[in-house]
Amino acid sequence: MPAIKTIRPCLWFDHKAEDAAKFYCSVFPNSKITAVSRFVAEGQAVHQQEIGSAMMVTFELNGTSFTALNGGSQFTFNEAISFMISCDSQEELDHYWSKLSADPKSEICGWCKDTFGLSWQIVPAALDNMLSDGSEIQRGRVMKVIMASKKLDIAKIQEAYRG
Repeated sequence: MPAIKTIRPCLWFDHKAEDAAKFYCSVFPNSKITAVSRFVAEGQAVHQQEIGSAMMVTFELNGTSFTALNGGSQFTFNEAISFMISCDSQEELDHYWSKLSADPKSEICGWCKDTFGLSWQIVPAALDNMLSDGSEIQRGRVMKVIMASKKLDIAKIQEAYRG
């Protein structure tokens, strides 16, 4: 069996794939749109999209490839899929939160939704180690802080971990 070169997420949009790709590229460093394919007349009875509008947009966010597809209105995002951003500082965490959180009702435990309805987890980079290497008491204290939070506060989480 041949080796897979990459696995690339494909995000389904109704009519906003190109807008979303441009937005995400503006949020993340080292990001760019690498290709845009457009709808043609062939198949319009099925795809029902405007001829010449973006069909698929391939883009990179800090070196990770994504595809955005204008597939129609039958599917929307939900919390079953999210993208996690591991942040080294509160400044970095605050930056991504301010750019990506567009729905205050969805903010819980470091999770937010952007203007396109896509869910993000914006978390301290050290969180994985705290939750896997810490004692049960440390993990409990950290989880108590997280569960009571919307946007995460790295200093509060570190303080809870240290006790």
